[in-house]
Amino acid sequence: MRSKKRIWVTAAVATSALAGVLVFEGVTGNPSVDSDTKSAPAKADVRATALEVTGDGTSASLDKRDTAPFSMLGITWTDPAAKVTGAVEVRTRSAANGNWTSWLPLETDVDGRTEAGRAGVRGTTEPRWVGPSNGVEVRINAGGKVSSKLPAGLRLDTVDPGRSSTLNADPAAFAADLPTADDPSATPSADETDSTTPESLAPSDSTEPPAEATPSEPASPTPSAPATQAPTPPASQSPSPSASPTPSETLPPAPPSTVPKPPITSRAGWGADESMSPEAPEYLDTIKAVFVHHTAGSNTYSCADSAAIVRSLYAFHVKANGWKDLGYNFVVDKCGTVFEGRKGGVDRPVLGAHTYGFNRESTGIAVIGTYTDATAPTAVTTSVARIAAWKLGQYKGDPTGTTMLTAGANGSNGFRKTFTAGTKYPFNQISGHRDGFNTECPGTKLYGQLPAIRSLAAGPVTGLAIKSVTGAGLSGTTYYTKSAVTVGWSASTPSAFVSKYELLVDGKSVATTAGTATSAKATLTVGSHKVQVRATHQSGKVTTSTAATVVADQAAPSFTTKPNLALRTGTVNTTAVPLTLKWKATDAASLKEVRLTAPVAKTYGPTTTSASHTAKSGVATSWAMTAYDLAGNTAAASVSGTPVIVQESSATKTGTWTTKSSSSYLGGKSYSSSSKNASLSWTFTGRSVALIASRATTSGQVYVYVDGVKVSTVDLKSSTTKYRDALWTKSWTSSAKHTVKIVVVATSGRPTVTTDGIVYLK
Repeated sequence: MRSKKRIWVTAAVATSALAGVLVFEGVTGNPSVDSDTKSAPAKADVRATALEVTGDGTSASLDKRDTAPFSMLGITWTDPAAKVTGAVEVRTRSAANGNWTSWLPLETDVDGRTEAGRAGVRGTTEPRWVGPSNGVEVRINAGGKVSSKLPAGLRLDTVDPGRSSTLNADPAAFAADLPTADDPSATPSADETDSTTPESLAPSDSTEPPAEATPSEPASPTPSAPATQAPTPPASQSPSPSASPTPSETLPPAPPSTVPKPPITSRAGWGADESMSPEAPEYLDTIKAVFVHHTAGSNTYSCADSAAIVRSLYAFHVKANGWKDLGYNFVVDKCGTVFEGRKGGVDRPVLGAHTYGFNRESTGIAVIGTYTDATAPTAVTTSVARIAAWKLGQYKGDPTGTTMLTAGANGSNGFRKTFTAGTKYPFNQISGHRDGFNTECPGTKLYGQLPAIRSLAAGPVTGLAIKSVTGAGLSGTTYYTKSAVTVGWSASTPSAFVSKYELLVDGKSVATTAGTATSAKATLTVGSHKVQVRATHQSGKVTTSTAATVVADQAAPSFTTKPNLALRTGTVNTTAVPLTLKWKATDAASLKEVRLTAPVAKTYGPTTTSASHTAKSGVATSWAMTAYDLAGNTAAASVSGTPVIVQESSATKTGTWTTKSSSSYLGGKSYSSSSKNASLSWTFTGRSVALIASRATTSGQVYVYVDGVKVSTVDLKSSTTKYRDALWTKSWTSSAKHTVKIVVVATSGRPTVTTDGIVYLK
């Protein structure tokens, strides 16, 4: 829990002469309550070096040279309203390996009048992060036209961001939500504040407000600062002698937002040196729009350097540009970490310096990097959308809505839209910088992502769909379960925007989860159900998925035909007698499969009713089967059988039979006869029987009698020689005593038959 401190403010609370801006001297608003590492401020070192301009004023340069350490640089000039129409390029030497970079362009479409009306404000390129460096070279060309003169007072400004503790901050894109602004734990009480000392709250002697409505005339050119000399802060930034602090009323409470506040790294968290910008923040009456920017420069920076980049931007804006503070209200790195920008309290309507002509009714979010040709990562768009939704939510804004903003100056933009100071114009409540006065910011790719950012911020949840129903089997589009299921889902909207998910069964909520969840459990009663997932966006908008049909079934399948065995044709061995296993299983809902579990493991589809197998002769074998339905219910059944081989020598014979010997015969011997009406008969007790014979192209025929009745004429002829071939079978529904007799037909031209006996199944 944070300790409570008595607030001291200066006795003088000045209000700007311009409507809609409230100035509180020395008050920084509520400190960020987000997780970050607070450390001593990092002292940035900003150095200015004058550029050498050619006599015709169309080009300028700075020869390659050694420098004091720096990590960011930019070019500035005296007149904030002036532009460089040509190319501005730099190259730097790495302090790590001594290598020089290729020529790097600096963006020149920055409007230096963003904080016009202050003494010493300068025109500027976008500053560029180059990483730790100790050498630099500059070249500027106005475009090759004699009439395109470069502005006066050109200089290179380099920034060493200083050192600070390692940042420990969560990206807003992925970190868990903190309490909302209307949660008492999220907003300090009236006697809580940051640890600003009374001495640091002395009033500034500057009472001149920014002059967007009536831009000031460009300042007269002044000589460039000498090389390696740090620029002198504008007079308006110099603090006056401290006044004796007296207790006073605090700022009115920050308005609660309709959506949760994302994690934000405070100024203390990124090591802001507050002595650099002693002026008090200024406040607006409301925020009607959010402008999205990019800082330009490299996208290959490490997110571990993001705090240093923010410190460098801060130092460049204040010491190089002459602004009162960091221009942006919020800064987002490519990993989605959100940094507090201009001081005054992230939950307050702080006047920033980010969108010339439209600062007074808006807040600004800048993304570190260049997004002209590169698409911003999901972490970026998520964090930008969360910040925009939260700020607009404080003022009843609609992220997908429009609003009317009053132009603070005359001008136009790249869409051929002309603005007149004092006139209202429609804007999207989440707009790009280029929607204001002429600039390429926030880059073509990021600008093209603004519709998606608006959709993320406003809701509803998109792409919501059920992806799985664990504990159930799927047939077609229907799931089957006994009762308990786990329903899994996915959505294209990041979880940071989802307040909750609900699992619906037949339209009723049976489980509620956090917005980070992707599944929930349910227990279903017997019958058919419609299962859906409902997502609530942080805006309150609701999305419901397409329904999945889930049938709860607790009835087991059944074997309408119990498993049974029969002998089949094929080659007979004592270790492998051919068998057919038959069955039929059904289920009232949906049969999934039938599994044979013994003596071997096999799985059969729901429509299969028979399978070929073999078994050892003389060995009783149990065949076990289990039927499964899609709900997981089961039914078991089995059958046992023993194949018995009866050799020809065990038969009762009539006529002439000759014994033949060969290892190819069962037992090494067989009977052969060509005598008409010679016979062999076997009596057995069983439920299936097969005649075993040897076969060739010259083999003849036999008549088969069962229990004294002729049932078949079997031709033993075969185009290929076969031994131990079961070529005729007969089965009964139950085991009984039977007699099988074969009679030699003495077929013309091929009268001989050779038999190896019979096999029966008992």
